[in-house]
Amino acid sequence: MTTTDWIGSVAATLTTTAFIPQAWKVWRTRHTADISLSMYALFTLGVALWLIYGTLLESWPIIIANCITLLLAGLVLVMKIKFG
Repeated sequence: MTTTDWIGSVAATLTTTAFIPQAWKVWRTRHTADISLSMYALFTLGVALWLIYGTLLESWPIIIANCITLLLAGLVLVMKIKFG
């Protein structure tokens, strides 16, 4: 693994892990009133585009991180739509 891949992997781990507490809290409480629907919709779209970008580059740190982040952000977005 190159230094560049290592830095990318650490960055991906940190930014992806940052979504776990938010997704867990929304799942547990079903409270989404303080979450911006437009922010999460735009963010989720951005993550999907990062995933496509990573796939085109064949960059595993980008692909793996954005797969997980897309799942977590998508989950929060779906709960925001469902729970209001």
